[in-house]
Amino acid sequence: MAIAAERPILLIKKLAGIVLLLFGLLFTALGLSSESSGFTAIGVAFLVAGAIFLVLKIMRRNQGDPL
Repeated sequence: MAIAAERPILLIKKLAGIVLLLFGLLFTALGLSSESSGFTAIGVAFLVAGAIFLVLKIMRRNQGDPL
């Protein structure tokens, strides 16, 4: 039962990571095209945060006991 209770949280983390990556790509592209360092910095920060969320989710999934 404990595993079933954790699944929505893991799904939210995965979706948050993907959304942050998409916003990061959008802001980075917008910042580079308009030569705005602010948008570029925000985009890179979103990209890093999204990558960290996804890496942490993958690491947590792979920490299970070997059979």
